[in-house]
This record gives sequence, C-alpha cells and structure tokens, in this order.
Amino acid sequence: MHVEHGRPKDCAERTARELAVYDLLDQLDIPYARADHAAAETMEVCAAIDTVLNCRICKNLFLCNRQQTAFYLLMMPGDKPFKTKELSAQIGSARLSFAPPEKMIEYLGLYPGSVSVMGLMNDSENRVQLLVDQDLFRDEYVGCHPCVNTSSLKLRRSDIFETFLTAVKHNYLSVELHGE
Repeated sequence: MHVEHGRPKDCAERTARELAVYDLLDQLDIPYARADHAAAETMEVCAAIDTVLNCRICKNLFLCNRQQTAFYLLMMPGDKPFKTKELSAQIGSARLSFAPPEKMIEYLGLYPGSVSVMGLMNDSENRVQLLVDQDLFRDEYVGCHPCVNTSSLKLRRSDIFETFLTAVKHNYLSVELHGE
C-alpha cells in the first residue's frame, strides 16, 4: 500500500460512487492523498492505513432514533468507544441505534463498511444530520473512505468542514464523547 495524490490514473475498475467523490473534490479544488487497499472492514485494518496516510481514519456510524424518523452520521476517532446513552442525551434524541442498511443505501448511497462523510453528497434532501466528536477538530487532517472501503483519503479538516459540507449543503453538530 502506498500513497498517491488525487484520483487514480486508471479508473476502469472504480465504481461510479467512488468516481463521483473524486469528481466533486476536484471540482471544489480540494487536494487529497489516497491509498488503495484491500477492503477495510474493521478499525484494526484502518489503523494500518492511518500509518500509511499519516492521519486518523474516522469511525463512521450511521444511526437513527427508535422511531426511525431521525438519522445521524457520527464521525469519531476509531479508538474511542461509542456510548449510545451519552450521545442520545447530548442531541436530545430518543434512544439511538444503528440504522438499517437499506436506509443507509437510500439516504447516503452507501453500503455497510463504506460509510463516510463523503456520502453526504448523496443526501440532497438533508435527511441525515452529521455529528462530529470534538476530538477530530484537534487534527489538521482527517481520513475517510471515498464511498468505498477499498480506498482511503487524507483530507485537510478545514476542507471537509468548510468547503465540502458547504458544497453539499450540510452542517454538523459537535458532540463530546468520552473515552473509558
């Protein structure tokens, strides 16, 4: 695994949703580094990618309230535990749980294992609220998938939270999750 800058030179084997991410980032003049790898389905695998990209790959959780009327994308450090009760209290929501995969596909155009802030580009009706753990604001760079879990991107935090989110018409709520 090695780091490349920008989109892949050969896009023949890339999915349309991955290419759409590169197209938008290029259109917004957002520079990014990229590493291609085998499917990253656990945070342990992402730890090796962190080392190569020299940034933290975020843990991204797609959540909903009990009634499945409110949906959330939570970005947090991969090594931090997630406590449903703690987050529910902060955002004033009924008990949170993992949202059904079919809602992830419908709202974000993503499949389990590839959840990423980049999926918000597919949520034109703003049905998903982005929640961001405060710890991520300490890092200059953030790592995420380009809507597939076989590549990872290194982006400047300010490019995500200012340029990208503005372009896709989303905002975020900062939350504070505590470690153990």
